[in-house]
Amino acid sequence: MVEGRTRQTRRRGAVLEEAILNAAIDELTESGYAGLTMDKVAIRAGTNKNAIYRRWPNRLALGIAAYRRLATSVQPPDTGTLRGDVLELLRGANHHWSSPLGAILRELLAAAGGASELLAPLQEKSGEAAAAPWLTVLGRAVARGEAAPEALHPRVATVAVVLLRNEFVVRGVPTAPDDVLIEIVDEVYLPLVRRRGPAPS
Repeated sequence: MVEGRTRQTRRRGAVLEEAILNAAIDELTESGYAGLTMDKVAIRAGTNKNAIYRRWPNRLALGIAAYRRLATSVQPPDTGTLRGDVLELLRGANHHWSSPLGAILRELLAAAGGASELLAPLQEKSGEAAAAPWLTVLGRAVARGEAAPEALHPRVATVAVVLLRNEFVVRGVPTAPDDVLIEIVDEVYLPLVRRRGPAPS
């Protein structure tokens, strides 16, 4: 009876939100986005669907919020060369996109389609935050004289990982071979950051 009363304890605010997010994370990692339902999350969190809908309007919004909790920040490598650093970052990204967590991200992106308001939280997590390690390694390369100072821009810095992401999202590959990563670095990224001129005024 004590256990039953404990489950009935009314939770509010941040405590309830945390329980819902943790339940959604568990559902995502066990079943992917395809298996995520408001009913399952409500049961796992010990609450009702209305409590979830008051915070997230649909399962995609909830799935995105849960994924953002799962995703971790990438620490920039320091191999001593720009080529080495970029390859390390690309290999890490390739591993992530090939992993179960990466599969969840691909499902979420596909479900969001072109809806900018739904994509914004994912782009925030995979955009500005993801650009940070690329800007760090490119900044070091500029300091070493390996790259042009004008290349130190988020769109330029992240070109390599955008090309890799296209392999997964556009071409639908389960993982990118290492020779594709090397080609992206040697044929596109390094020539771009070394020869980039000043931006037009």
